[in-house]
Amino acid sequence: MKTVIFDFDGTLANTLPICFDAFQHVFKQFDNKELTEEQIKTMFGPSETGIIRGNLSNSNKDEAIELYYKIYAEHHDQLVVNNEEINNLLAFLKESGYKIGIFTGKAKRSLDISLQALSMEGMFDVIITGDDVVKPKPDPEGLITALSLLGVDHSQAIFVGDSDADILSGVQANVLTIGVQWLPDYHSLEFTSEPHAIFKNVGEFMKFIKE
Repeated sequence: MKTVIFDFDGTLANTLPICFDAFQHVFKQFDNKELTEEQIKTMFGPSETGIIRGNLSNSNKDEAIELYYKIYAEHHDQLVVNNEEINNLLAFLKESGYKIGIFTGKAKRSLDISLQALSMEGMFDVIITGDDVVKPKPDPEGLITALSLLGVDHSQAIFVGDSDADILSGVQANVLTIGVQWLPDYHSLEFTSEPHAIFKNVGEFMKFIKE
């Protein structure tokens, strides 16, 4: 194995609360709708801009998108905590010679806010966001693109994610696919497509990598 590609929200950072918060502000202000976290989860797949453009009834979609990013940036430090276990995992992988990457449905703009806030800038060898793909997860397009940019064969790669769409994407890309439920907030309690392994804490995954 040469490469580990990670999903971001719910996998590398406990950012689902900030995503829910920003979407709830947007839909309340523009559509006067009170959305639950579960309702928001059903919209996941496209980037934030895609979700707002596809689901908001109000015609002021550009304004709504700007509000999303405003809330996301302003509330980030309050709602997203830096995770030492994740930081140690990434440092371990880098020190062990692995190339590491991100394949996320997030737009680049919100990912950049999070990477800066969590001091993760410059850490990854490849980053594919929702802005970089034509077909969002569960399509494997972004994962295949990431491996191509790294010059790594699918047989040498691991994909790690917390959602059903992540697992489907990894399986379709024919990479070793890991489901994780190691952060306080993650996307899927159960996976419809079976990952090769499921880890509920970071330490177990590090042990798996070492073996």
